[in-house]
Amino acid sequence: MKDMDVLQEELDNFQLYLKKKGIAHNTIVSYQSTVRQYYLRYPELTVDHLLDYKAYLIKRYSPSTVNAKIYGINKFLRYRSTIQKEIPPSLEKYQVPAVKRQQKTFADQVISNEDYRRLKKRLKEDGNDFWYFIVRFLGATGSRVSELVQIKAEHLRLGYMDLYSKGGKTRRIYFPDTLCEECLLWLAKKDVSSGFIFLNRRGKPVSPRGINSQLKKYAERYGIDPATVCPHAFRHLYAKNFLLKFNDISLLADLLGHESIETTKIYLTQTSSEQKALIDKIILW
Repeated sequence: MKDMDVLQEELDNFQLYLKKKGIAHNTIVSYQSTVRQYYLRYPELTVDHLLDYKAYLIKRYSPSTVNAKIYGINKFLRYRSTIQKEIPPSLEKYQVPAVKRQQKTFADQVISNEDYRRLKKRLKEDGNDFWYFIVRFLGATGSRVSELVQIKAEHLRLGYMDLYSKGGKTRRIYFPDTLCEECLLWLAKKDVSSGFIFLNRRGKPVSPRGINSQLKKYAERYGIDPATVCPHAFRHLYAKNFLLKFNDISLLADLLGHESIETTKIYLTQTSSEQKALIDKIILW
Protein backbone atom coordinates (compact mmCIF):
# COMPACT_ATOMS: atom_id res chain seq x y z
CA MET A 1 0.00 0.00 0.00
CA LYS A 2 1.24 3.49 -0.87
CA ASP A 3 2.20 5.90 1.95
CA MET A 4 -0.94 7.96 2.71
CA ASP A 5 0.79 11.36 2.66
CA VAL A 6 2.48 10.56 -0.64
CA LEU A 7 -0.84 9.29 -2.01
CA GLN A 8 -2.68 12.45 -1.00
CA GLU A 9 -0.06 14.62 -2.68
CA GLU A 10 -0.41 12.50 -5.82
CA LEU A 11 -4.20 12.88 -5.76
CA ASP A 12 -3.93 16.65 -5.30
CA ASN A 13 -1.62 16.94 -8.31
CA PHE A 14 -3.93 14.68 -10.33
CA GLN A 15 -6.81 16.97 -9.43
CA LEU A 16 -4.96 20.04 -10.72
CA TYR A 17 -4.17 18.21 -13.95
CA LEU A 18 -7.84 17.28 -14.46
CA LYS A 19 -9.04 20.81 -13.69
CA LYS A 20 -6.75 22.19 -16.38
CA LYS A 21 -8.36 19.70 -18.76
CA GLY A 22 -11.80 21.11 -17.94
CA ILE A 23 -13.04 17.94 -16.25
CA ALA A 24 -16.19 18.41 -14.13
CA HIS A 25 -15.84 18.42 -10.33
CA ASN A 26 -17.90 15.27 -9.72
CA THR A 27 -15.92 13.39 -12.34
CA ILE A 28 -12.66 14.47 -10.72
CA VAL A 29 -13.88 13.19 -7.35
CA SER A 30 -14.80 9.87 -8.98
CA TYR A 31 -11.37 9.52 -10.63
CA GLN A 32 -9.57 10.34 -7.39
CA SER A 33 -11.66 7.76 -5.52
CA THR A 34 -10.70 5.11 -8.07
CA VAL A 35 -6.98 5.91 -7.82
CA ARG A 36 -7.19 5.85 -4.02
CA GLN A 37 -8.92 2.46 -4.17
CA TYR A 38 -6.17 1.13 -6.42
CA TYR A 39 -3.32 2.30 -4.20
CA LEU A 40 -4.97 0.91 -1.07
CA ARG A 41 -4.47 -2.51 -2.68
CA TYR A 42 -1.25 -2.11 -4.65
CA PRO A 43 2.01 -0.26 -3.87
CA GLU A 44 2.82 0.74 -7.44
CA LEU A 45 1.64 0.85 -11.04
CA THR A 46 2.39 -2.28 -13.03
CA VAL A 47 0.53 -4.05 -15.80
CA ASP A 48 0.04 -7.12 -13.61
CA HIS A 49 -1.38 -5.04 -10.74
CA LEU A 50 -3.67 -3.15 -13.12
CA LEU A 51 -5.08 -6.35 -14.61
CA ASP A 52 -5.51 -7.80 -11.12
CA TYR A 53 -7.36 -4.63 -10.12
CA LYS A 54 -9.63 -5.03 -13.15
CA ALA A 55 -10.43 -8.61 -12.08
CA TYR A 56 -11.16 -7.32 -8.57
CA LEU A 57 -13.62 -4.75 -9.98
CA ILE A 58 -15.40 -7.27 -12.21
CA LYS A 59 -16.21 -9.45 -9.19
CA ARG A 60 -17.76 -6.56 -7.27
CA TYR A 61 -19.36 -4.09 -9.67
CA SER A 62 -21.63 -3.86 -12.68
CA PRO A 63 -19.96 -3.61 -16.11
CA SER A 64 -20.81 0.10 -16.41
CA THR A 65 -19.22 0.85 -13.02
CA VAL A 66 -16.17 -1.27 -13.86
CA ASN A 67 -15.67 0.66 -17.09
CA ALA A 68 -16.12 4.00 -15.32
CA LYS A 69 -13.37 3.04 -12.87
CA ILE A 70 -11.14 1.74 -15.65
CA TYR A 71 -11.61 5.04 -17.47
CA GLY A 72 -10.50 6.86 -14.31
CA ILE A 73 -7.39 4.70 -13.98
CA ASN A 74 -6.56 5.25 -17.64
CA LYS A 75 -6.85 9.00 -17.11
CA PHE A 76 -4.39 8.65 -14.25
CA LEU A 77 -1.98 6.69 -16.46
CA ARG A 78 -2.14 9.47 -19.07
CA TYR A 79 -1.49 12.01 -16.34
CA ARG A 80 1.56 10.08 -15.11
CA SER A 81 2.87 9.79 -18.67
CA THR A 82 2.34 13.51 -19.25
CA ILE A 83 4.36 14.57 -16.23
CA GLN A 84 6.94 11.82 -16.95
CA LYS A 85 7.01 10.79 -13.31
CA GLU A 86 9.03 7.57 -13.23
CA ILE A 87 6.45 5.57 -15.12
CA PRO A 88 7.73 2.20 -16.41
CA PRO A 89 8.23 2.00 -20.19
CA SER A 90 5.59 -0.73 -20.30
CA LEU A 91 3.00 1.80 -19.07
CA GLU A 92 3.89 4.83 -21.17
CA LYS A 93 1.10 4.16 -23.66
CA TYR A 94 -0.72 1.40 -21.79
CA GLN A 95 -4.48 1.55 -21.23
CA VAL A 96 -6.44 -0.97 -19.19
CA PRO A 97 -8.94 -2.66 -21.57
CA ALA A 98 -12.58 -1.99 -20.82
CA VAL A 99 -14.95 -4.88 -20.22
CA LYS A 100 -17.21 -5.80 -23.11
CA ARG A 101 -20.92 -5.46 -22.55
CA GLN A 102 -23.78 -6.98 -24.47
CA GLN A 103 -25.44 -4.00 -26.10
CA LYS A 104 -29.21 -3.86 -26.40
CA THR A 105 -30.33 -3.70 -30.02
CA PHE A 106 -33.31 -1.57 -29.04
CA ALA A 107 -34.02 1.46 -26.86
CA ASP A 108 -37.50 1.60 -25.38
CA GLN A 109 -37.29 4.56 -22.98
CA VAL A 110 -37.73 7.06 -25.81
CA ILE A 111 -40.83 9.16 -26.28
CA SER A 112 -42.60 8.67 -29.60
CA ASN A 113 -43.44 11.55 -31.92
CA GLU A 114 -47.13 10.84 -31.30
CA ASP A 115 -46.74 11.12 -27.52
CA TYR A 116 -44.51 14.20 -27.90
CA ARG A 117 -47.24 15.93 -29.91
CA ARG A 118 -49.90 14.81 -27.42
CA LEU A 119 -47.91 16.14 -24.46
CA LYS A 120 -47.37 19.53 -26.13
CA LYS A 121 -51.03 19.74 -27.17
CA ARG A 122 -52.43 18.92 -23.73
CA LEU A 123 -50.08 21.31 -21.92
CA LYS A 124 -51.05 24.09 -24.34
CA GLU A 125 -54.77 23.35 -23.97
CA ASP A 126 -54.42 23.48 -20.18
CA GLY A 127 -52.76 26.90 -20.43
CA ASN A 128 -49.56 25.52 -18.93
CA ASP A 129 -47.16 27.53 -21.08
CA PHE A 130 -44.18 27.11 -18.73
CA TRP A 131 -44.08 23.33 -19.10
CA TYR A 132 -45.21 23.50 -22.72
CA PHE A 133 -42.07 25.49 -23.55
CA ILE A 134 -39.83 23.21 -21.49
CA VAL A 135 -41.07 20.28 -23.58
CA ARG A 136 -40.75 22.32 -26.80
CA PHE A 137 -37.16 23.36 -26.11
CA LEU A 138 -36.11 19.85 -25.09
CA GLY A 139 -37.65 18.34 -28.21
CA ALA A 140 -36.60 21.03 -30.69
CA THR A 141 -33.03 21.74 -29.59
CA GLY A 142 -31.47 18.47 -28.39
CA SER A 143 -30.25 20.29 -25.29
CA ARG A 144 -29.37 18.56 -22.05
CA VAL A 145 -31.54 19.52 -19.10
CA SER A 146 -28.52 21.20 -17.46
CA GLU A 147 -28.24 23.35 -20.60
CA LEU A 148 -31.96 24.02 -20.87
CA VAL A 149 -32.08 25.81 -17.52
CA GLN A 150 -29.40 28.25 -18.71
CA ILE A 151 -31.49 29.65 -21.58
CA LYS A 152 -32.13 33.40 -21.31
CA ALA A 153 -34.45 35.75 -23.19
CA GLU A 154 -31.36 37.31 -24.75
CA HIS A 155 -30.50 33.97 -26.34
CA LEU A 156 -33.87 33.80 -28.06
CA ARG A 157 -33.24 37.10 -29.80
CA LEU A 158 -29.89 35.77 -31.00
CA GLY A 159 -31.31 32.41 -32.06
CA TYR A 160 -28.63 30.44 -30.25
CA MET A 161 -26.82 29.98 -26.93
CA ASP A 162 -23.08 29.48 -26.48
CA LEU A 163 -21.81 27.50 -23.50
CA TYR A 164 -18.17 27.36 -22.52
CA SER A 165 -16.45 24.53 -20.65
CA LYS A 166 -13.54 24.98 -18.29
CA GLY A 167 -11.33 23.49 -20.97
CA GLY A 168 -12.19 26.33 -23.33
CA LYS A 169 -14.51 24.34 -25.60
CA THR A 170 -17.63 25.98 -27.01
CA ARG A 171 -21.01 24.27 -27.33
CA ARG A 172 -23.54 26.19 -29.44
CA ILE A 173 -27.21 25.31 -29.19
CA TYR A 174 -29.43 26.63 -31.97
CA PHE A 175 -33.09 27.60 -31.45
CA PRO A 176 -35.52 27.36 -34.40
CA ASP A 177 -36.96 30.75 -35.43
CA THR A 178 -40.57 29.66 -34.95
CA LEU A 179 -39.81 28.52 -31.40
CA CYS A 180 -38.01 31.78 -30.57
CA GLU A 181 -40.88 33.88 -31.89
CA GLU A 182 -43.49 31.89 -29.99
CA CYS A 183 -41.53 31.95 -26.74
CA LEU A 184 -40.72 35.69 -26.96
CA LEU A 185 -44.44 36.42 -27.31
CA TRP A 186 -45.07 34.39 -24.14
CA LEU A 187 -42.31 36.25 -22.28
CA ALA A 188 -43.65 39.60 -23.49
CA LYS A 189 -47.04 38.79 -21.95
CA LYS A 190 -45.22 38.22 -18.66
CA ASP A 191 -43.23 41.44 -19.12
CA VAL A 192 -39.95 39.49 -19.22
CA SER A 193 -37.27 40.86 -21.55
CA SER A 194 -34.07 39.49 -20.04
CA GLY A 195 -32.65 36.79 -17.80
CA PHE A 196 -33.38 33.11 -17.38
CA ILE A 197 -36.74 32.01 -18.79
CA PHE A 198 -37.35 28.87 -16.74
CA LEU A 199 -37.57 30.00 -13.11
CA ASN A 200 -39.17 28.37 -10.08
CA ARG A 201 -41.42 30.12 -7.57
CA ARG A 202 -38.40 31.51 -5.74
CA GLY A 203 -37.11 33.17 -8.89
CA LYS A 204 -34.24 30.70 -9.32
CA PRO A 205 -33.63 28.48 -12.37
CA VAL A 206 -35.75 25.35 -12.01
CA SER A 207 -33.68 22.32 -11.03
CA PRO A 208 -33.02 19.42 -13.44
CA ARG A 209 -34.44 17.02 -10.84
CA GLY A 210 -37.58 19.13 -10.57
CA ILE A 211 -38.02 19.08 -14.34
CA ASN A 212 -37.64 15.31 -14.52
CA SER A 213 -40.10 14.73 -11.68
CA GLN A 214 -42.74 17.11 -13.02
CA LEU A 215 -42.55 15.76 -16.57
CA LYS A 216 -43.37 12.27 -15.31
CA LYS A 217 -46.39 13.65 -13.42
CA TYR A 218 -47.70 15.25 -16.60
CA ALA A 219 -47.09 12.03 -18.51
CA GLU A 220 -49.27 10.12 -16.06
CA ARG A 221 -51.95 12.82 -16.21
CA TYR A 222 -52.12 12.64 -19.99
CA GLY A 223 -51.95 8.86 -20.33
CA ILE A 224 -48.35 8.63 -21.56
CA ASP A 225 -45.89 6.02 -20.29
CA PRO A 226 -43.79 7.90 -17.65
CA ALA A 227 -40.77 5.71 -18.44
CA THR A 228 -40.53 7.39 -21.84
CA VAL A 229 -40.86 10.94 -20.51
CA CYS A 230 -37.63 12.35 -19.12
CA PRO A 231 -35.33 15.12 -20.37
CA HIS A 232 -32.95 12.71 -22.13
CA ALA A 233 -35.83 11.02 -23.95
CA PHE A 234 -36.48 14.28 -25.81
CA ARG A 235 -32.79 14.54 -26.72
CA HIS A 236 -33.04 11.06 -28.22
CA LEU A 237 -36.20 12.09 -30.09
CA TYR A 238 -34.44 15.17 -31.48
CA ALA A 239 -31.55 13.04 -32.73
CA LYS A 240 -33.78 10.44 -34.40
CA ASN A 241 -35.93 13.07 -36.12
CA PHE A 242 -32.86 15.00 -37.25
CA LEU A 243 -31.36 11.91 -38.90
CA LEU A 244 -34.67 11.12 -40.61
CA LYS A 245 -34.80 14.63 -42.09
CA PHE A 246 -31.08 15.15 -42.69
CA ASN A 247 -28.89 12.08 -42.50
CA ASP A 248 -25.62 13.69 -41.41
CA ILE A 249 -24.41 12.01 -38.22
CA SER A 250 -21.25 14.14 -38.10
CA LEU A 251 -23.29 17.35 -37.96
CA LEU A 252 -25.62 15.79 -35.40
CA ALA A 253 -22.64 14.92 -33.20
CA ASP A 254 -21.61 18.60 -33.26
CA LEU A 255 -25.14 19.78 -32.47
CA LEU A 256 -25.44 17.37 -29.53
CA GLY A 257 -22.02 18.29 -28.18
CA HIS A 258 -20.54 14.80 -28.58
CA GLU A 259 -16.78 14.45 -28.82
CA SER A 260 -17.11 11.14 -30.65
CA ILE A 261 -19.50 9.98 -33.38
CA GLU A 262 -19.54 6.61 -31.59
CA THR A 263 -21.60 8.28 -28.85
CA THR A 264 -24.01 9.70 -31.42
CA LYS A 265 -24.55 6.25 -32.98
CA ILE A 266 -26.55 5.32 -29.89
CA TYR A 267 -29.36 7.41 -31.34
CA LEU A 268 -29.55 5.18 -34.41
CA THR A 269 -31.03 2.46 -32.20
CA GLN A 270 -34.72 1.81 -32.74
CA THR A 271 -37.29 0.96 -30.08
CA SER A 272 -38.50 -2.63 -29.87
CA SER A 273 -41.93 -1.59 -31.20
CA GLU A 274 -40.25 0.07 -34.21
CA GLN A 275 -38.23 -3.08 -34.81
CA LYS A 276 -41.39 -5.21 -34.59
CA ALA A 277 -43.23 -2.96 -37.06
CA LEU A 278 -40.30 -3.20 -39.46
CA ILE A 279 -40.24 -7.00 -39.20
CA ASP A 280 -44.01 -7.18 -39.84
CA LYS A 281 -43.51 -5.02 -42.94
CA ILE A 282 -40.55 -6.78 -44.53
CA ILE A 283 -40.85 -10.43 -43.45
CA LEU A 284 -43.57 -11.68 -45.76
CA TRP A 285 -42.27 -15.17 -46.57
